[in-house]
Amino acid sequence: MVRRLAFAVALLSLLGPIVQRGSAQQAADETWHFVASGDSRNCGDVVMPGIAETAKMNQAAFYWHLGDLRATYTVDEDILHQPEHLAHPLTLDEYQNIEWQDYIDSQIAPFGSIPFFVGIGNHEVIPPKTRDGFLLQFADWLDSPVLQAQRLKDFPEDHILKTYYHWIDRGVAFYFLDNASIEQFDGTQLAWFETVLQRDMADPSIKTIVVGMHKALSESISKGHSMNESPAGTDSGRRVYADLLRAQNGGRKLVYVLESHSHYFMDGIFNTDYWRQNGGVLPGWIVGTAGAVRYALPPGTADAHGALTNVYGSLLATVHPNGKIDFEFEKLQESDIPASVTSRYGQDFVHWCFAQNTQVP
Repeated sequence: MVRRLAFAVALLSLLGPIVQRGSAQQAADETWHFVASGDSRNCGDVVMPGIAETAKMNQAAFYWHLGDLRATYTVDEDILHQPEHLAHPLTLDEYQNIEWQDYIDSQIAPFGSIPFFVGIGNHEVIPPKTRDGFLLQFADWLDSPVLQAQRLKDFPEDHILKTYYHWIDRGVAFYFLDNASIEQFDGTQLAWFETVLQRDMADPSIKTIVVGMHKALSESISKGHSMNESPAGTDSGRRVYADLLRAQNGGRKLVYVLESHSHYFMDGIFNTDYWRQNGGVLPGWIVGTAGAVRYALPPGTADAHGALTNVYGSLLATVHPNGKIDFEFEKLQESDIPASVTSRYGQDFVHWCFAQNTQVP
């Protein structure tokens, strides 16, 4: 019996690595999902828990927030309607002292164990908020084990936390770029991006490039509310777009661009005369639908593949083993808001978020 047991243990020790390799290969060959959206000020404490339920239902590998966490310049309506603040409304200073912690407690926490990647938007640099303050408040997320390991792999001596980052998951290279203020992308960020992108282009194991940011790159259908807001933004946005065209055409990578800033959903944001005449149209989405006051759709929307306003929701990405990603807008209904959220804020305010948090008649 002892000999048989010893033989079985030895056999398992030999087969163990084979079984592990098989499991890893099976995982690499499976379809998987992630979820993204941005702009969760105003009613984000109501909407984001609903988006968290979408992520859980789809077993998302992670959720990606594309910036604009809170309003900052004024008190968000959801914080105003928290029971503890109804009787004693916050001053602006008091609100600004708690707004990011509220985001963590009310908008990140509902995702539970789902990894959460946070991006910086223009409202994160409205005074008194700063990039340095954002780095300090969200260091646990910006320096997560995944991002830290990739940062040191990209540049072994890079121990400085940044508001832009890169990571790789199952053959897909993800980038978040910081264009929260009008001088971005600056030379330092561009040099970092182009160096890392060149390496990913040369890596045969990477099939796909997904780039997320807050403002839309230059010359999109959303040009009036994008990196075209400044000369530096216009030029650097065009440069990053050209880099991504090279990754697609020269590097033979699948390329997708995700943005928010404008508070609506749009698919096909780069289907414009400018890009049709200057290199080609990249797949691009705006998904600024995580709670912010809804905006009217811009001129040129007819050229998009699809567009919606007066909606909340998120972009569900389905990643296939060959690197191709399908994107679908997951619209959130008022009835999708978790009962615990409705109980906290009251049915009247939840309804207000869906019916009146809009600039569109």
